[in-house]
Amino acid sequence: MGRLFGTDGVRGIANDELTCELALSLGRATAVILKSRQDKKPVVMVGGDTRISTDMLASGVTAGLCSMGADVLYLGVVSTPAVAYLVKKHNADAGIMISASHNPSEYNGIKIFSGDGFKLPDALEDQIETMILMPDKYLHPSSDSVGNVINAEKYVKEYEKYLESTASASFSGLKICIDCSNGSASRTAPELFRALGADVTVLSADPDGYNINKNCGSTHIDALAEFVVKNSLDAGFAFDGDADRCLCIDNKGNLVDGDFILAICSLDLKKRGLLKNNTVVGTIMTNFGFTKFCRDNDIKFIPTKVGDRFVLEEMNLGDYKLGGEQSGHIIFKDFATTGDGQLTAVQILSLMGRSGKSLSDLASVMKRAPQELINLNVSAEGKLRFYTDPDIKAAISAAEAELGESGRIIVRPSGTEPLIRVMTEGANRKLIVSVAKKVADTIMSALN
Repeated sequence: MGRLFGTDGVRGIANDELTCELALSLGRATAVILKSRQDKKPVVMVGGDTRISTDMLASGVTAGLCSMGADVLYLGVVSTPAVAYLVKKHNADAGIMISASHNPSEYNGIKIFSGDGFKLPDALEDQIETMILMPDKYLHPSSDSVGNVINAEKYVKEYEKYLESTASASFSGLKICIDCSNGSASRTAPELFRALGADVTVLSADPDGYNINKNCGSTHIDALAEFVVKNSLDAGFAFDGDADRCLCIDNKGNLVDGDFILAICSLDLKKRGLLKNNTVVGTIMTNFGFTKFCRDNDIKFIPTKVGDRFVLEEMNLGDYKLGGEQSGHIIFKDFATTGDGQLTAVQILSLMGRSGKSLSDLASVMKRAPQELINLNVSAEGKLRFYTDPDIKAAISAAEAELGESGRIIVRPSGTEPLIRVMTEGANRKLIVSVAKKVADTIMSALN
């Protein structure tokens, strides 16, 4: 068996790659490890997004936990960052989120948080995998020692109130639109932003189990941009399925992605003396324009591997307070232990309220360098062969030579989807598009 955990938990097509049996085994293994690390009965929070398969997998995980003597606090439909926050607030021993984030509805996933609200380190994930492979080693508790399931959906309101408390200005007079991606944010975001005083229009907040992320949310943002312009709104905010991402649309209909959000917020924090160690953490995919912005404003930028877990690891190592990804995972470490889309929107609106500036004015502090991204669908076998194929290696080397010092190319398998991503960046738009296409064609020819 290959490594079960990817960069963001366990992912796969529900009831095919990610089965009830696997969910049960993950729950059992998690409970066994928690019991081995403490003397008391483990307590685990479980929540999920709005996919049709979430109840099925949550039931499997819950059964596994209870069968090994752990109690379950069931949160119902909730965002990933809400699970992280509530686990720590209520002193639970772990939290489990059932979600495949921005992926289509046929996918699902299982993310595990430790009691401090952080995602599990690799070593602990490896322990869980080892336990799954040794089911005969489990010592089942007696029937009177199995776990209970306790409805804890009321706790989600506490998370919503916490987000309200992070606002540093009134949203009164701000007209916004939020796109909830028919996912987790549908439960909390409309009430949250109205409670903070904004004039709110809501899109895609009617989940039916199948429409999560479907032509909506942070992965399909064109409709939100059109709506903001057509209705003369101040801003639009798009979340993904589990609401740990946020992308923005400014008052002119322009995309304000994670790189722009980092620029806007880091400059504000620096001016207020709150940018710890004068540093922002991003990834190797962060736009050249952000690197230039940091140089121009005397801010240190540290890039990591792609994945919010790697961003957070670097933030913890250096005690940095702000980091994130172009995709909209933004981590405000003063407020959260993971990326949080609704928190990000609250912070952007707070800044707009304090400064009196439009979002387009705030975003003007950075200029985006031309960037081309091509996503290639490949099989699991193809993702493995990518690393050793000589034609692909040669094509990437040729691309690097063609771009020279004026550009760059990054080619990498996705950690959460059956994709290989080809990204080129540079001053010459025509050149980076041409180079990206040549490399993409070579990869598809070699792997398919």
